[in-house]
Amino acid sequence: MRHPGQPSHDEVQLAVAQESTASPALWNRVLNTTAEHAIAFLTQVNDRVVAPTASPAQLRQMLGGHLPDGPEDPAHVVSAIAQVAQGGVMASSGARFFGFVMGGAVPAAVGADWLVSAWDQNAAAYVPSPAASVAEEVVAGWVIELLGLPSHCSVGFVTGGQMATFTALATARHHLLARAGWDVEVHGLQRAPRLTVLATQERHASVDRAIRLLGLGTDALRLIPCDHNGGISPDALAAAFETVQGPTIVCVQAGNINTGAVDPLDRVCEIAHRQQAWVHVDGAIGLWALASPDIRPLFAGVENADSWSTDAHKWLNTPYDCGLVICAQPDAHRATTGITAPYIVISAERDEFEWTPEWSRRARSLPLYAAMRSLGRTGIVELVERCCAHARRFARQLDAGEGIHVLNDVVLNQVLVRFDDPNGDHDRMTDDVVRRVQEDGTCWLGGTTWREMRAMRISVCNWQTSSHDVDRSTAAVLNAYHEALSSTKPHERQP
Repeated sequence: MRHPGQPSHDEVQLAVAQESTASPALWNRVLNTTAEHAIAFLTQVNDRVVAPTASPAQLRQMLGGHLPDGPEDPAHVVSAIAQVAQGGVMASSGARFFGFVMGGAVPAAVGADWLVSAWDQNAAAYVPSPAASVAEEVVAGWVIELLGLPSHCSVGFVTGGQMATFTALATARHHLLARAGWDVEVHGLQRAPRLTVLATQERHASVDRAIRLLGLGTDALRLIPCDHNGGISPDALAAAFETVQGPTIVCVQAGNINTGAVDPLDRVCEIAHRQQAWVHVDGAIGLWALASPDIRPLFAGVENADSWSTDAHKWLNTPYDCGLVICAQPDAHRATTGITAPYIVISAERDEFEWTPEWSRRARSLPLYAAMRSLGRTGIVELVERCCAHARRFARQLDAGEGIHVLNDVVLNQVLVRFDDPNGDHDRMTDDVVRRVQEDGTCWLGGTTWREMRAMRISVCNWQTSSHDVDRSTAAVLNAYHEALSSTKPHERQP
C-alpha cells in the first residue's frame, strides 16, 4: 500500500526521466548520497564489529526479489545498497583486520579510485585514456626505483598476484621455448619441448593455477623441500637440476603466505641461471619490504631474477584490485601479451594492452599513483616497518601465554600461532579459538595448515593499525583461548 504523500510508481518514473535531462542535479544528488554513506562507513570502520553480521539468508532477503519493472530513483538505489548490504560487509579496511593478507586503502587512493569510476575510462591504450597511460608510465618508474629492480624492466598492471604470476610465467614460457627454437604463440604446446617448473613446497596456490591455465599441467611441477621457516633449500634445488632436462622455470618467494619467509634469492638465481633457467619471484606479500633499508638485506639477490609479481592492494594499501607483473625481458613480455587488430590505434606512447592479458580494464594505476604520491618513499618505508613491528609485538605477547606457541620466525608481517588442548587435540583447539575470535568481532583473523598442523594466521598490513589495536586484538585472542579451555567438559580432560 502506498502511504499518503509517497509518490506513485509512475510519478517516480516521470521524476527520474525529467531529472536525467538535468544531469548536474542528478549527479549532485547521487554522488553526495554516495559520499555520505562512504564517509560514514570509513569514519566508523574502526569502531564496528569486524566480522559481517548478516547471514546469507538475510542478505538474500534484503538484496533479492524480482528485478523492478521500471526505473528507481538512483540516489534511493545507492542508499538502499548501503543500508541493506552493510551487514554483509567485512571491515577489512579497518585497523584490526588481520586475515588473508589484505590491506586497507589510504585516503588518497580511495579518492582517486572514485575519480576512476567517475571518469569511466577504458585504460587499455593511450588513445582512449592518455592520463591513465602516462600514470602507468610514471608509476612503473616509481615502483622500479623504489624496489631497486633493474631500470630496463617492463611493468604490467593487472588485477592481482594471480594474474601477475600468470603473465610472468607466460612470458617465461615464450622466452624459454623461443630459445629452444619453438614459437609457442604460433604452434602451441602439443609438440613443444617439455617445460619443467621447479617450485618450493610452500609455493602459493596461484602458481599451480597459472601452470594449469598455461597448458603446462601440474605434472610439470617438481617440488623442492624447504627449511623450518618455509624457505627453499638451495642444495635441494641444485640437486633437482641434476635430473631435469630442457627449458626450466624456477618459482620462489619473497614472503611466504604463512610465515613471511623469503627464499635465499641470491643462491637461487646463481644456481638457476647456471642452468639457463628462468627465475620468477612471487612477491605478492613481501616485495614492498624492499623499500626498507633495514629489511632489504633479507632479499639479497632479488634484482637478479627474471620476473616478479606483487600486489598493491596488500601492503601498499590501494583499493581492490591492483597487482603488478615486472619483467627483466621486456621484448619477451610484449611478445607474450601484445595484440594487434585493424581497429586498434597504435600509439607512440605507452599502450597498456601490450603488457597485460586484459583489454577492457579500469585505470588502476591512478589509485596506485595516489597512494605512492601521498605516502612518499619515507611513508612507504614507515608503513612496512611499522607492520613488521606490530607482527613481532603480536608474537611476543601471544608466545608468552601458557599453552600458546608461535610456530614461525617472524621475519616480516606474518605470525602463525597454535593453541594447546588439554586432551591433546591441538588442531581442534586452534580452530575453536579462531572461530571464537571471529565471532567476538574485536578483530578478524583466519586459520591455515602449516606442516600438517592447524594454526591461526595473523597478517598485519593495514596503514591504520596501531600498537593499541595489536594489544586489544591480543587480549581478544587470549580471552577466546581461555573461553575455549573453560568450555572443555571435565570428563574430556586427561587425568
